[in-house]
Amino acid sequence: MTAVDDFMAELDHPLKSEVQETRDIIKGVNPGITEQIKWNAPTFSFDGGYLVTFNLRATDRVHLVFHDPEVVNISSALLEGSMPGRRMTYFADMSEVTAGRTALEDVIRQLVSLHA
Repeated sequence: MTAVDDFMAELDHPLKSEVQETRDIIKGVNPGITEQIKWNAPTFSFDGGYLVTFNLRATDRVHLVFHDPEVVNISSALLEGSMPGRRMTYFADMSEVTAGRTALEDVIRQLVSLHA
């Protein structure tokens, strides 16, 4: 088991299944994506650059923080916010995770390509 798997095994969150599914989607985009616990949540990187981190403080939705500066160059209805170098994504339940899968994969794929 990895440190993130251990973290997930102990995670007490009402949307734990949705967090796990989202995690699987992100990891499935590219085998070079790595994962660690940072800021007390699963965080994903590619080629040394951070891509996205879960914000697990909210318990009413899955909250992803895209903190790669290149995210501002990606156009997607999935991405919200206007902070410099940062965008957010939210999923309320498993149906939203499922519906947003392709768009999430596309955003991650674009971020990875900007680092390749």
